[in-house]
Amino acid sequence: MFNSKALLATIFAAISVAVASPVKPGTDASATIQVCTSVNPTAGCISIPAVSDACVDLTGGLTFLNKEITLAVIPGGFICTFFEDFGCNGSGTSNGGTDREVVLTGGTWDLGNIGGESGPINFNDLTSSFTCSPL
Repeated sequence: MFNSKALLATIFAAISVAVASPVKPGTDASATIQVCTSVNPTAGCISIPAVSDACVDLTGGLTFLNKEITLAVIPGGFICTFFEDFGCNGSGTSNGGTDREVVLTGGTWDLGNIGGESGPINFNDLTSSFTCSPL
């Protein structure tokens, strides 16, 4: 005869191990960034899901943000590029290098005063599109 308690304990142990197995994160990581139309995060802010490497144009339901973003909150482990043009076109790409972009990593950024190698950069109210990806 078999021991029902031993069989039951073995089944529970197998189920516990299977449930506790970690899951690898996918390669298509996404983030939610927060952008604001003023430096006061309680006024005029919105969270936008940013799918990895996809260009987000500030059109359609996001038109009110076009050329109006003053503050950006980027989650840790992500890098986002904000572009002056739609279509995520920056300097040197199909616009003769006339437009600008700014690259930001995780943190809270005042786009009117971004530290740069040559001094502060003012990208306030210039953004028309952006893209983000995991580091």
